[in-house]
Amino acid sequence: MKSEVRKYCVFLEETRQEMGRPVDPPTRRACAVAVIRNPFAGRYVEDLSELVDIGEELGEVLTRKAVEALGIDGPAAESYGKAAAVGENGELEHAAAILHPKLGAPARKVLGKGAALIPSSKRRGGLGCEIDVPLGHKDAAFVRSHFDGMIVSVPDAPRADEIVVAVAVTDSGRPLPRVGGLTKDAIKGEDGLR
Repeated sequence: MKSEVRKYCVFLEETRQEMGRPVDPPTRRACAVAVIRNPFAGRYVEDLSELVDIGEELGEVLTRKAVEALGIDGPAAESYGKAAAVGENGELEHAAAILHPKLGAPARKVLGKGAALIPSSKRRGGLGCEIDVPLGHKDAAFVRSHFDGMIVSVPDAPRADEIVVAVAVTDSGRPLPRVGGLTKDAIKGEDGLR
């Protein structure tokens, strides 16, 4: 393994009721998190390829863990998202190096597709900082019912020299969606938009 992982955490949410109304079937979101050592903490480095390779590795591992938490096959996932938080001795570009160049391809491989961009967020934070993982439909960005997010937090991370990397997947959209737009049954899944 290229990354030095201190711990993995997996979070699962299942919403069964919203505003006193039943949500049937329940909406479910899972997020898998890795807390890793930041090899570049405290210093500027021009070549971030080590973090890019770590992102590729974690794309598969974290997506697989999230899908397993939902108890579904990868292709049954509907939405996805990714995020990272660097500790105080890291920089946002460290998070970007993990999330953007190579994390997506192995995540899509686990999910069997993924025509849409994977929504992402980056931040710097201390122990227990909240990480807001944006979510969007994996095959069509314009499916409003799947514009969502999941907030996760690891109480003892990130330490100053760590990065928390998160991948979230869902088996549905938001609970009781009703703001219109493209519906998931009308997705063409060709251009990542519709």
